[in-house]
Amino acid sequence: MQSTDLGNKESGKIWHRKPSPATRDGIIVNIIHNTSDYHPKVLRFLNVAFDGSGDSLIAGDHQGNIYVFDLYGNRFNLVQRTAQACTALAFNLRRKSEFLVALADYSIKCFDTVTKELVSWMRGHESSVFSISVHASGKYAITTSSDTAQLWDLDTFQRKRKLNIRQSVGIQKVFFLPLSNTILSCFKDNSIFAWECDTLFCKYQLPAPPESSSILYKVFAVTRDGRILAAGGKSNHLHLWCLEATQLFRIIQMPTKVRAIRHLEFLPDSFDAGSNQVLGVLSQDGIMRFVNIQTCKLLFEIGSLDEGISSSVISPHGRYIASIMENGSLNIYSVQALTQEINKPPPPLVKVIEDFPKNKLSSADLKMKVTSGRVQQPAKSRESKIQTRILKQDLTGNFESKENELSDGLNKKRLQILLKGYGEYPTKYRMFIWRSLLQLPENHTAFSSLIDKGTHVAFLNLQKKYPIKSRKLLRVLQRTLSALAHWSVIFSDTPYLPLLAFPFVKLFQNNQLVCFEVVATLIINWCQHWFEYFPNPPINILSMIENVLAFHDKQLLQHFVDHDVTSQLYAWPLLETVFSEVLTREEWLKLFDNVFSNHPSFLLMTVVAYNVCSRAPLLNCNLKDDFEYFFHHRNNLDISVVIREVYRLMETTPTDIHPDSMLDAFVALTKGQYPVFNQYPKFIVDYQTQERERIRNDELDYLRERQTVEDMQAEVDQQRVEDETWYQKQELLRKAEETRRAMLLQEEEKMIQQRQRLAAVKRELKIKEIHLQDAARRRFLKLQQDQREMELRRLDDEIERKNLTRNQEAVAKEMREDADVCRRKVDLEEHMFHKLVETDQSQIQQTQKWKEAEEKEFHLRSEKKAAALSDASRKCFLNQEISAAVEHTANPYNKEAPRFQNEQVASSCLPRTSQLNDISEMDPSAHISLNRRTIEWDTTGQDLIKKVRNLRQRLTAQARNRCQTPGLLAT
Repeated sequence: MQSTDLGNKESGKIWHRKPSPATRDGIIVNIIHNTSDYHPKVLRFLNVAFDGSGDSLIAGDHQGNIYVFDLYGNRFNLVQRTAQACTALAFNLRRKSEFLVALADYSIKCFDTVTKELVSWMRGHESSVFSISVHASGKYAITTSSDTAQLWDLDTFQRKRKLNIRQSVGIQKVFFLPLSNTILSCFKDNSIFAWECDTLFCKYQLPAPPESSSILYKVFAVTRDGRILAAGGKSNHLHLWCLEATQLFRIIQMPTKVRAIRHLEFLPDSFDAGSNQVLGVLSQDGIMRFVNIQTCKLLFEIGSLDEGISSSVISPHGRYIASIMENGSLNIYSVQALTQEINKPPPPLVKVIEDFPKNKLSSADLKMKVTSGRVQQPAKSRESKIQTRILKQDLTGNFESKENELSDGLNKKRLQILLKGYGEYPTKYRMFIWRSLLQLPENHTAFSSLIDKGTHVAFLNLQKKYPIKSRKLLRVLQRTLSALAHWSVIFSDTPYLPLLAFPFVKLFQNNQLVCFEVVATLIINWCQHWFEYFPNPPINILSMIENVLAFHDKQLLQHFVDHDVTSQLYAWPLLETVFSEVLTREEWLKLFDNVFSNHPSFLLMTVVAYNVCSRAPLLNCNLKDDFEYFFHHRNNLDISVVIREVYRLMETTPTDIHPDSMLDAFVALTKGQYPVFNQYPKFIVDYQTQERERIRNDELDYLRERQTVEDMQAEVDQQRVEDETWYQKQELLRKAEETRRAMLLQEEEKMIQQRQRLAAVKRELKIKEIHLQDAARRRFLKLQQDQREMELRRLDDEIERKNLTRNQEAVAKEMREDADVCRRKVDLEEHMFHKLVETDQSQIQQTQKWKEAEEKEFHLRSEKKAAALSDASRKCFLNQEISAAVEHTANPYNKEAPRFQNEQVASSCLPRTSQLNDISEMDPSAHISLNRRTIEWDTTGQDLIKKVRNLRQRLTAQARNRCQTPGLLAT
């Protein structure tokens, strides 16, 4: 066992010599981490996870250092320092270089192993995350803590859904079922639910287990096909649930030493189509036991009481087991080494197997027991004295003959009956059946020794002759052909070997060991006597095919003979490509289901049947090129008809020409080491090998000499180029120097010209400055003068404005006074008129009393008329005087008054006299009062005439004064 200390290194080799794990423990390497940077000095690994390929794993220690271990490339690298312990890891994301790590601060981070940078940081948990499950597509991830589970979208790193539960019911585990879209949630109350990932619709719930065997589930594991769920807890019982039927179908009892189960994981197998049969059970004693859940055989175990296992992870392809030990180190186990003797008789075990119908099962009916004694490894199996006791045999109780019994419990006769009934094997179990039919030994050590020899020189340039688009497929083909060439030297010179092996390489490209052993078994059994006429085609085999064809279809053979078509054209292309050129993938698989299930002569009969079933198009071919095209391309032919024809030919062909009598029966590859293959003319192969070696040596010598000459020529050319370059550089330097000198002279001349232009510009600027100063001075003086003139005009305007304001105020004051006088005058006249009206009314009343004075009416009428005339004249005169005064006041320069106005006034006054006359005529009794009123009006009229005259004189004087004042202002 090799041990590797990471120390303070950030990268390096995992092992320094090729590991050869022993069958006893199967350990490839033990990895420890001792450093002086931390205290304690020994760093313990906490979590480990494999990537999708299974050839790389990631591990984190309690200080937050995360390493990637490339088991294929034998390298380790420190990809991240998180500075805190990681609680869970996941490395099987869609982007192969990214991984998820759950940290002690309850966060989840995504890092890139190539760039070593942080991709995303996801938060949301409130307690430690102990599980990360990634969907098969790598698009979603489920992180689980004790109180919640969260679904994340790894494309956007956003949380999609969150599963909240009651505090009284904790979560045990939430994970995706492999290769499906179903989420399984397991709780601490033993309830298990299945949910649809996209809609979170509850698909089903598993019922409660029987009370007699009820245990609290703590650990779970699911087969790769998602059909079987294994659950365990603090007990030595294992419960196996069928998820399709949602019922418990088996209970396995582990040995009594197992008191609690800490971890469960199924061991993948490339031939079981996902229905894993081997379950790894890690118990409390630190030992992980691997049990076949069908036979309950304890196959092997890892770990011990002294070196216990804390946790363990199995690679997806089932080649490696990575276990974190209780001392903090990391062990890598080889499953091939642990299962090398798995097909040998197992060590004695005590087992109890009880299987009952699934309709009504009690807990006692479901139990199967595994012996509690420790398994003895194959090296010690001879000394083991543990007895095997089978309590119940198979229900059938019948045993087939040994020659028909195959490994893994299959029967060849039954398989042939199944094949004839359905025409092909189930796709899901085809690889498993092929491995059983061919009885592959799986010699890992022998195959590794062939692979370690490297690529054979005959296939170094394989890609030139066979350009394959897939680099992986080309690499696997090259390794398989190299292993065959190292196994037997004849295969290094076989030109059709790549054509023969390619369909099997494409089918088994993920398992090179099986691919090699299938091709080797095919060569030993179905390619018998092919190499006796090497390097020519197998004439004897082709003769067998021609004899059979002549017996069953003479017309077709005669047609071939007539057109010079030999068996090397109509039979050999089908054999050397094993029908891969003329059949589709599904047809080819169906054909080889029958080939591997029958005698080796079946393949030769298939060639005859293919020609017989294609006789119609072949009889229509007349050109040799048409025949060649027909046997190198796919044709419209039903493979089921061909297979039925093969079985008919196998039964109806006579014994003397039947290939069955000339070919040996099937012989499997030997276990441990591959058999020697020497069925070829050794002297020809040796001669060709020697010639090829001589030619190769000559080519190598020629290549060495040519390389030497080319090196010398290259040195001479390089020296010549260097000299030429030196001379060119010197010439360029000389020209550059001359150019620089000329540029300096030009720059000096430019500098002088610039200085002259600068001086002239300075002078012009000085003159412009003087002119600008002078213009500014004149502009300033003019501005001052304009300002003073504007100030004077402003003062004149102010004086005029004040005078105008004062005159306006005086005129307004006079007008107000005149208006007041006129208003008072009007008021006085109105008052007098009212008094006169009142007097008239009183006089009318008195005249009524003096009715007796009617006789004097004649005398009074005359007087009344005279008084009325005098009053009218007096009133007209008064109105004329008032109008004249007003007109004279408004227009003092108009000294002549229109005469027609007086006439209008006089005319206006006449009606009043008439009115008075009417009144006097109507009221003759008012004669006395009118006389009195006449006297009063005479006195009053005189006073008014005096006042009007005075007013007119005063207004005239004021008007004259106003007219003289503007003249004074104008001067």
